[in-house]
Amino acid sequence: MSKLITLKADVRELIGKKAKKLRDMDMIPAVIYGNKIAAQNLAVNYIDFKRVYAKAGESALIELEVAGKKLNVLIHDIQLAPMSGKVSHIDFFQVNMKEEVETEIPLEFVGEAAAVKALGGVLVKNLDAIAVKCLPADLPEKYEIDLSLLATFDDVIAVKDLKISDKVEIMIDGETVIAMVSAPRSEESLAELDNKVEEDVTKVAGVVKEAPVVEEKKK
Repeated sequence: MSKLITLKADVRELIGKKAKKLRDMDMIPAVIYGNKIAAQNLAVNYIDFKRVYAKAGESALIELEVAGKKLNVLIHDIQLAPMSGKVSHIDFFQVNMKEEVETEIPLEFVGEAAAVKALGGVLVKNLDAIAVKCLPADLPEKYEIDLSLLATFDDVIAVKDLKISDKVEIMIDGETVIAMVSAPRSEESLAELDNKVEEDVTKVAGVVKEAPVVEEKKK
């Protein structure tokens, strides 16, 4: 297992509306729970957390230092302030290193699909993360998807094509397509699609196509 990312946290007493004072000091209210422990209110430095989150996301283990103790945790959830978009609260989940956990591993798309560059196709990404189950020490940081493998419109990259450790169980069907390239539509097919949409509008419940009004001639 690679060296864990570390983050310091302080035990906090300010809760509820009083937690606003923490945010004014560039601290983020947080809570830790899990692994048969009582929930505990914490606070972490905003800049330190952003640095750690950029590396760990919600799938990598973090070594959380609290009151002289080092705890292995995952970022279970974060909340964002609706106006500023800044992180306003964090949930940490303490893991048992001997018990399997289920989480999602992000997909990182690299390279360029020849079917897009040379054939003018449209890249289709069906997934941005893969659900896995394994011991915390075996959690992969990410899975890399090489788009250069998509040379034609018949090529696909499926879950079964990933390089998966035998220590990791994938919680999704291996035939699930991660990425592919669809052929561009011709002008004729686009015109047909437009016509079909116009025809189907009158079939939608509540939509009635009005007949043109014919004025009667005055006698």
